[in-house]
Amino acid sequence: MTPAEDQEDAPLLYDIIGGEARLRELVDRFYDLMDLEPQFAALRAMHPPSLDGSRDKLFWFLSGWSGGPNHYIERFGHPRLRARHLPFSIASNERDQWLRCMALAMHELDMPEALQERLIHSFFQTADWMRNREG
Repeated sequence: MTPAEDQEDAPLLYDIIGGEARLRELVDRFYDLMDLEPQFAALRAMHPPSLDGSRDKLFWFLSGWSGGPNHYIERFGHPRLRARHLPFSIASNERDQWLRCMALAMHELDMPEALQERLIHSFFQTADWMRNREG
């Protein structure tokens, strides 16, 4: 079997997470925690009063990113993450709040430890790339 064939047989991250329902649950818990926990106040302040649109956009993005349906691309085209985040002042504090909030959401949903580690590693790389100011 070639490495390409091995990849074809590997389960999608989307399926490992648990598919649409579980991914939506993760995104909803992430935003619930952001809205409720004082430790995420700076992150929450970067979002509009209603988190409904943010919830949908993150869910749609993560769906395609993890190998599921490309809801985000179908609606908005290429994600252009860095460009879309440039209007927001993002430094290490905001990056770290985002990561802590996501880590807590995964932990509270009792996701398998190996999956949490895999996701947080990937999320760190992207969140770090979103930084657009020192600090």
